Amino acid sequence: MTWSEAELLASDEVAEPLLADGVRRHGGFDAEGRYVSPRTKNRVPATKAWQQSHRDMFGGDILDAPIELWPEAFPSVAQTKYLLREGVPGPTIGALTRIGTVEGFGSMIRAVNVEKMQKHFVESIDGTAIAHLQSGLFEAHARDEAGWEGEAGHKQMWFAARDLAFENPVTDDMTQTMLVPMGIVPADGKPPTPEEVRRNAEAMRRFPDLDLSLEMMLRRMVGLLFIEVSAFHTFAWAEEVLSDTGLVAGDGRAAELVRFIRADETPHVDYLRTALTEMRDRTFVGESGATVSGAEVIGTLWDTALDQSLGVNRENFLRTAMAEVEHAVASHPRRDDILDGFRALGSETGSGVPA
Repeated sequence: MTWSEAELLASDEVAEPLLADGVRRHGGFDAEGRYVSPRTKNRVPATKAWQQSHRDMFGGDILDAPIELWPEAFPSVAQTKYLLREGVPGPTIGALTRIGTVEGFGSMIRAVNVEKMQKHFVESIDGTAIAHLQSGLFEAHARDEAGWEGEAGHKQMWFAARDLAFENPVTDDMTQTMLVPMGIVPADGKPPTPEEVRRNAEAMRRFPDLDLSLEMMLRRMVGLLFIEVSAFHTFAWAEEVLSDTGLVAGDGRAAELVRFIRADETPHVDYLRTALTEMRDRTFVGESGATVSGAEVIGTLWDTALDQSLGVNRENFLRTAMAEVEHAVASHPRRDDILDGFRALGSETGSGVPA
């Protein structure tokens, strides 16, 4: 029930490292050739132990965000393959670039700093995932996403999958340029200042009596959980598209990389929903000393983030994705025919049902 940071960051020994294009990626293969995710030697059994302990103490089960809540990928597999057959790879290359970049942003979770976590709860948090968030769990998540030392993480692995499938289609500079119109990076390349981050956080605040850093952490955790779960649709899309050796290069190695990334994401989902469940069933203490039920705090932030994920975030994504398709065929002599064929395979809502 209690682990050191070093223990939560520990990896199993592997018989063979994972290499892609001669670059060491994290994880590796055991003696039977099975992929082994990084930093899961103790992290996975620890999470299972915290989950069972919580069930024993509080009853009920662990929070869940079923993937069925989110619509499938857009463009769909059929639409993506259609574009590739028509010689229009741009939207797929752009999607893989965007996914890799967003994965890299997952490393920002290590910047969370909530002092003396126990003081924010009435009940003890000893022997819980909550108590280990800032002493191993967030750091393991960050290293998985952005890499660590000589090992590349998910950001670089998505880019490697893109480069294998499309034979190095873009340079690093081109990648940055592609991300500006997507809204992924600012046009001036400057991240928001700490003052801007704080002002934005204050504007979004739902529980003024709670420590601001704590509420920011909770919002980030819920939002990250939803991104991780909904991404499994993306994994299914990418694996099916990138395994089609008649349409993309790489002899299926790009799809293999995506499968390895998918395996790595499951521990992220599990620790996030475990810690959020532990908080839901406890009592928060505000800065005034007043208390508020965890069910109210987590429930409010959960519902708000879910509405945003399925609402404005989804709408913005669909607009961006469709704009990429239209831009990719803008100068094509068969522009209208290609767009008609694309729309015949699914609607612009991403539902997969023709409009």
